[in-house]
Amino acid sequence: MPPAKRRSGHAFASCPDLTRRPAMNILIVEDEARVADFIMRGLRAEGWTVSHAADAETGLELTLRERYDVIVLDLMLPGLPGQDFCRKLRARKDFSPILMLSALDALDERVEGLKIGADDYMVKPFEFDELIARIEALARRSGRFSDAESETVLRAGSIVLDLESLEATVDGRLLDLTPKEREILKLFLSKPGRVFSRERILNSVWGATEDPLTNIVDVYVGRLRRKLSARGACLQTVRGAGYRLRIG
Repeated sequence: MPPAKRRSGHAFASCPDLTRRPAMNILIVEDEARVADFIMRGLRAEGWTVSHAADAETGLELTLRERYDVIVLDLMLPGLPGQDFCRKLRARKDFSPILMLSALDALDERVEGLKIGADDYMVKPFEFDELIARIEALARRSGRFSDAESETVLRAGSIVLDLESLEATVDGRLLDLTPKEREILKLFLSKPGRVFSRERILNSVWGATEDPLTNIVDVYVGRLRRKLSARGACLQTVRGAGYRLRIG
């Protein structure tokens, strides 16, 4: 699998990241060392704790000793296949969210994976932004992270988003945002200065079921850009990469 394109943002001294993301604990069960290393480095860069097992038996042993918020599980493993890992985990009433990875894109493979207890299914090769978004979505759906574990106010420069009142302001002046525009702004405020790809925005705000060929991201980002620009804030297009919130 060629390394998926990883978007890297730029930090600005004038806009520190004042948010706090839940420190998730992730287990990667993957026998290909290059793929496992690529995934682990990317997830650790998100601030998450990551463990690795190169086979299903080792992975099952790790789940007996530690609680994982999401398990990223390859299907084609040496010895015990990924499907049996999933069956054994569920048989002992461990319902940790499982994201299956496979090079097999056949419909019956995906359906079978979901039937035996997986919560989501991704086909290799994949975009890393989408992997991150799916992991975050699984953690949210599992109810393991409540709003109380996150900051209730996000800030970057003069932009403030209150997650309780759902009010967004720039220099104290209210922004009239739709729910989707507010979710996009929340994503940008989670990492000021970072470049977010269209795929990451789509999966984070609309979910993995949305048609990836739609231009809905560009439409909503355009609306949000105009509203921010009217208040002196800058939402930049990074050609060939995506968008970022530029402060200062």
